[in-house]
Amino acid sequence: MLAVGCVAAALLGIVGCTTVTSGTAGPDTKAAPAYRQSVSASVSASVATSSVRESQRQQSLTTKAVHSSCDSLATTSKEAIDKVNVFVGAFNAGRNTGPTEGPAVDALNNSASTVSNSFNDALSSQLKDAFNAYVDAAHDVANAIGTHAPTGEFNRRVDRLNKTKTAALKLCLASF
Repeated sequence: MLAVGCVAAALLGIVGCTTVTSGTAGPDTKAAPAYRQSVSASVSASVATSSVRESQRQQSLTTKAVHSSCDSLATTSKEAIDKVNVFVGAFNAGRNTGPTEGPAVDALNNSASTVSNSFNDALSSQLKDAFNAYVDAAHDVANAIGTHAPTGEFNRRVDRLNKTKTAALKLCLASF
């Protein structure tokens, strides 16, 4: 009995859904302009939101690139300067500088390579120029140590290294 009742209810639902409505389909000309305006406003808002999001994404990428490059400079230059100071300490004390030369040269060249490889197109040209100046100065000091440059020349190159490092780090701080 329950089964018969279910079948009857299902047939009523099907028969009720097959009613055909007569008439001619047409747009609601009074509502169409408001609908078009609504769609246009929605598209404009979507474009504006997408533009803002893309701008925020680009800024985030730039910030990450700056932080990464600046961190590389700060970390590796400290190690290089520490090794150069050990070399200078040995030289000033009249000790054999041989054991301190290799570590100083390696640390300077490593710092230069790390900094050079750390930046990309997201960085400003001013920051890239500052990093490149540091890289050149680090190589110059490494060369001065490796070739046993005269003291005056060595000091001139170290001064340049310190100035380029300081200038680059100041730009880093200004970029945060």
